[in-house]
Amino acid sequence: MVGNLNSEDKGDFEHFMLKEIFDGPEALRQTLSGRTKDNKLVFSELKLKIQDINKIFIAGCGTAYHAGLVGRKAIEELTGIPVEIDLASEFAYRQVLWQKGNLLIVISQSGETADTLAALYKAKEAGIPILAIVNVPDSTIARLADMVIYTQAGLEISIASTKVYLTQLLVLYLLALYFAQEKDTLPAEELKTHINAIATIDQQVEKALSQQPAIKEIANQYHNANNAFFLGRGYDYPVAMEGALKLKETSYVHAEAYAAGELKHGPIALLNGDVLVMALVSQDALVEKTMPNINEIKSRGAKIIVICKESLQQHCLEYENRIVIPDIDPLLAPLVAVIPLQLFAYYMAVFRGTEVDNPRHLTKAVTVE
Repeated sequence: MVGNLNSEDKGDFEHFMLKEIFDGPEALRQTLSGRTKDNKLVFSELKLKIQDINKIFIAGCGTAYHAGLVGRKAIEELTGIPVEIDLASEFAYRQVLWQKGNLLIVISQSGETADTLAALYKAKEAGIPILAIVNVPDSTIARLADMVIYTQAGLEISIASTKVYLTQLLVLYLLALYFAQEKDTLPAEELKTHINAIATIDQQVEKALSQQPAIKEIANQYHNANNAFFLGRGYDYPVAMEGALKLKETSYVHAEAYAAGELKHGPIALLNGDVLVMALVSQDALVEKTMPNINEIKSRGAKIIVICKESLQQHCLEYENRIVIPDIDPLLAPLVAVIPLQLFAYYMAVFRGTEVDNPRHLTKAVTVE
């Protein structure tokens, strides 16, 4: 645990970003607090009948959008409810085919994001119930939404969001399981297993944080790279997107994320010895599909860093730059797999000499469209 989550003191950390990455486990504990009772999930804030929801829309920007991508997969997988997700800046201007039984979930760290507010207003005009996931109490989005779930991440000062992203993911997982509980779409024992796994997720994140020295060394080795690809399949793909965003936000390295299977549909033409590739391997059912993609990259001479789940290491042994994350249910892997990417982005920024907590041209709350 790192002090008070609301503290404006960096403590022993050089930057707020690093402190806030290490605040992650405590932020998860705070967000989970009070959500379970007698092996059941509790969401008293939700003033709606879950059984009547026939479709969910999710809107968010940047990191919040990436959290929503994970949430979409979890909700559809666990509940069978169809989910559409859009960048809020696009959602506000599309022709949405609203129907009775729809729900809009908006996600925002600050609760003041202009594009996300525009999406909220669009749903309000149509009479669609709105659930907000925000970190700042009494923010505009929190006041205007019909229902609010607060991520209990505490004050986040660094512009690059880290611990708030973790808590957004956790809330979305909890919602997915709560919807499944209320709709009875999962066997009771399977639901209990997932709830128990979430109860110890803070410990898994702490294990991932213990890889800090190795990640720092790898970042030092590659900090002069100017182009990076991030790859993943299934739940690893939105995590790759978040990793690419963090790297470009903090270190100004050009970074792009691709679904691993898309590499051969164009981007592979860019691969050479000057390109850095971060590959995520946490999905048991997809590892046999992912590794041939990574091996093909190796044959093109690109520099490869593999983030590999401990139980899948036998597939990754030929890669010297390997960051091992603890074994975890593939469903929940994004909560752990993102930690090495956050630390890598942080140390790349440090070694490149950028303004880690205040990257150029960026603000904490984007209040203009």
